[in-house]
Amino acid sequence: MATGDPAVLQVPSQVMNQRNKPLVKGMATPEKAMITSDAMKMLDPGRLKPDKIETERIITVLDETIAKLELSSLIPRIIDSLDRFADMLGPEITNSLTEHQKLSNEMEHLLASSEEGDTMRTEEQRGCLCLLEERLKCSVRNVLRLLLANPSLCQALKYEAWARESPAEVFIKAFGEFRNFMLERLLTSPVEEEEKIQFVEDISLQIKKNTEAITALQAELAAAIRTREDEIHKKDNVIKDLKNGMQDLTKDCKAGIQQIKQEGEKQRKEELQASQARCARLQQDIQQLGAQLSALVLEHRASELALRKRNCRVEMEILNWIQKYDTDMGEKQAEYEEVHAAYAEEKAQLSLLMEKRAVLLQEYSQIEEERRIQEKKKEQALKEFTTMTAAAIRIQAFWRGYLVRSLFKSKRKKKKKGKGKKTKK
Repeated sequence: MATGDPAVLQVPSQVMNQRNKPLVKGMATPEKAMITSDAMKMLDPGRLKPDKIETERIITVLDETIAKLELSSLIPRIIDSLDRFADMLGPEITNSLTEHQKLSNEMEHLLASSEEGDTMRTEEQRGCLCLLEERLKCSVRNVLRLLLANPSLCQALKYEAWARESPAEVFIKAFGEFRNFMLERLLTSPVEEEEKIQFVEDISLQIKKNTEAITALQAELAAAIRTREDEIHKKDNVIKDLKNGMQDLTKDCKAGIQQIKQEGEKQRKEELQASQARCARLQQDIQQLGAQLSALVLEHRASELALRKRNCRVEMEILNWIQKYDTDMGEKQAEYEEVHAAYAEEKAQLSLLMEKRAVLLQEYSQIEEERRIQEKKKEQALKEFTTMTAAAIRIQAFWRGYLVRSLFKSKRKKKKKGKGKKTKK
């Protein structure tokens, strides 16, 4: 496709030269290509994670490149029907396409003249060809820029334009497969890549074993066929010898010769039937081995899909557990900070209370000492008061006794005086 964008046309060469080795290898082997395409179908582009910005950018660039390829492949068809699309395209795009058609015609004319002309002007024609090629590339870029600026026009052209040429369609399809392959490679982790490689190697080994078994069976079948043909050839030779030997015999031996022919033919048919039955059995074995191979391939694909689903489910569970752990730890941290703040406040209050307690203990000891001294003074005063009270009681008792005795003495004296007066009378 000579009228392509340089940026678009350089992508396939980079693909073929750098990172497309696994893709080429898969294309070389039909079984691996089938497995790779099925694995690519199982991958969902919706699995793009928010943190894979590079992946989204790469896929966006590839999608834009595919869109440019599709538009650039439609340019020759649009130019061929430019009168039909003139109203839809507008004057600016129509002029650009006309200029592009002129450059394409000049390129074709220059290529035709370089093939027919002499070799003296090769360098000059090569310089003109390079210059014209650069102008043609700039023209393609300008046309694509104008077309991509109007998405609705691009959609309408895709529906209105004729089918693309087969090389362009093949190239676009191959580039789409490359885009899907890149998406698979970007979405596949190293562990999954190793598992896939191991899975493909196991399938290849199984296919190799089945191929070897089929080859061995085919060799055995060919050997059996060769043996049967040798035996038939030998018996044909024997029959021919018998025919040559019996030509000189009499007519009486013709019946015996005919019987021998019939027996040989019968035996040949029996051996032929036995050989055909053996070939049928071998063919049936081959079909059974092929069916077993297909069943094993389907089983391994199903197991791979189940493992992928299980891996996704485990990743989601791990993510949920991590989120739950972060939430619990945040709550525990907040609770810890609250308890730590309360502990610090209570510790400050405790230290303040301990200081007050030390002061109160000192004051309490002083008060206890003063109380002890006062108690001691009270006890001593009480003891003195008790002693004084007992002394006062004794003194009072002695004094009362003295007064009573004095009173009795005075009464006795009065009685004695009264009695004396009476006696005197």
